[in-house]
Amino acid sequence: MMKKGLYFCAALALSLCLPPGAKALTAKAADSRVDLVWKVDEDAQGYNIYRSDSELGTYELLNKSPHQVGVYSDFIGSNDCTYYYKVAEIKKTSSERFLSESPVSARPEEMSDAELVTSIQEATFRYFWDYAHPKSGMIRERYYRSKDVCATGGTGFGVLAVMIGAERGFITREQGVERVLLIAKFLEKADRYHGAWSHWINGNTGRAISFSKLDDGADIVETAFLMQGLLTVRQYFDGDNPVEEKLRATITRLWETVEWDWFLDGESMLWHWSPNHGFVKNVRVQGYNECMIVYLLGIASPTHPIPASTYYNGWAAPEKYANGETYYGIKQPVGRPMGGPLFLSHYSFICFDPRGKRDKYANYFGNARAISLIHQAYSHDNPGRFKGYNKLAWGLTACYTPTGYSACQPGKKDNGTIAPTAALGSMPYTPEESLATLKYFYRELKGRLWGPFGFYDSFNLTRDWFSDGYLAIDQGPIICMIENARTGLCWKNFMKNPEIQPMLDAIGWTKDKQPEELKIEGVGAEWNGLNLGD
Repeated sequence: MMKKGLYFCAALALSLCLPPGAKALTAKAADSRVDLVWKVDEDAQGYNIYRSDSELGTYELLNKSPHQVGVYSDFIGSNDCTYYYKVAEIKKTSSERFLSESPVSARPEEMSDAELVTSIQEATFRYFWDYAHPKSGMIRERYYRSKDVCATGGTGFGVLAVMIGAERGFITREQGVERVLLIAKFLEKADRYHGAWSHWINGNTGRAISFSKLDDGADIVETAFLMQGLLTVRQYFDGDNPVEEKLRATITRLWETVEWDWFLDGESMLWHWSPNHGFVKNVRVQGYNECMIVYLLGIASPTHPIPASTYYNGWAAPEKYANGETYYGIKQPVGRPMGGPLFLSHYSFICFDPRGKRDKYANYFGNARAISLIHQAYSHDNPGRFKGYNKLAWGLTACYTPTGYSACQPGKKDNGTIAPTAALGSMPYTPEESLATLKYFYRELKGRLWGPFGFYDSFNLTRDWFSDGYLAIDQGPIICMIENARTGLCWKNFMKNPEIQPMLDAIGWTKDKQPEELKIEGVGAEWNGLNLGD
């Protein structure tokens, strides 16, 4: 076994932490793989990665086309051999220049569960650190496409990933606070509409990018996903020094200038506002879906609040909000039949801690646990007879599929595509089941499902198809919800914000130690997280 902590590297090894112009190349061993990291030259046409099993031996080219980012993960699939690597920059003349005169080497070795989970968190972290926009630090919407298109909600997940990186030693605390401050200052200057941001933002200019014809302005849901992350890191970076004080002040200004009440129509919130079309899109933010956090933050706002009554009269008003049905022997209090796509149980609870409390409908930790277990049981039952579904391979959510992006879910909208973010984002609710699935994905699907930033977005064994891309909103729940399962870091810091408890009191949330109707072990406040011995 590797000794605890052996996996971690010095922070300066990360590509965006290196001094300008540096060409350093580092290699780090993990279980069954070696991760390479280097500083990207913006003028490079790409990179070639070479590997040998001896320092002076023949080097094999690993990549089929020029590699575009400064992270490469060589998933070998075995341990206990030393490998040597060289990385060459491809020049405009198609010639190569090696980043270092001597090769770097690493020896994969078996990891404990705790070490493996940490290494997967770090690989996922790199999407939010190494692949962040180089000018603004904003988080790019997706891998390899439209490199200036950054996601507002994805950036909310990104600042949480930076916090986790600082906490786990992937970077220093100083690097973390500087990166989040860079993002926060950029957001102050970016296009805003009554304090809210658009779904997509140009990471160079800060200008809004149209998401669709009528969606060319404010998106209050994406704004809420961003703001929950910023409020969480506002509490985490609590140091008595000028940089952290400046960060907290900047986040507070952003928070206090979001006009939540502008988006209120009667007792419910409207999702979009356009400077060209107004509220014509007319999509109401109503449950049960991923948007509970919109109402929680709107009611909590110290400057532009919406009434507490909107929680029940707007958010929870639809007749189909409550469920109460039983699937596979598991009762589901709230939500769509069999829970719908699992991101509905993730996004609003990445920061808001649902443990030990309830509204008049449900304990939402128990609700999410029930839905996650229903998804697992559905996959085990496999009514669609899709290849590869079983008790370990489960979890349907919005993701890439062989036919395009789709909100996969049990029932008619299941096309055989499983996304790692679904089961791994449920790790706080189903720690043992999700950990077993993580190890199954890693050890059984291996390099087909693994790339530079951890698990690829999705796979479909019926079609013998594996995604080669990443989405910010799918990567975010992996690193953040794994951390919540281990330490509750995101939950603890968000709930420290002084505006949160008064908001819950105003709505009428109550303490809930153990919901009687849910009869599922580990639902209440007694739950202490995933014990990995770390």
